[in-house]
Amino acid sequence: MGAKPRITNDIRTLRFHMNQMTQEELAHLIGVTRQTVNAIEGGKYSPSLEVAFAIARVFDKPVESVFQYITPER
Repeated sequence: MGAKPRITNDIRTLRFHMNQMTQEELAHLIGVTRQTVNAIEGGKYSPSLEVAFAIARVFDKPVESVFQYITPER
């Protein structure tokens, strides 16, 4: 069986460029916990579509600019 596809993100970089926004601040804006933001940012958890769009909206970016879907080579 092949390797599992991965979703990566640029949340940490985007937070840094937005006046060094904290994970707690982002979590408050999108209605989740800081731990959820940490898990998404660290690649341990893939967000729901609603959360992915909310995060992208905070940074005024398209979802594809925040999240990347990486398919493994076969």
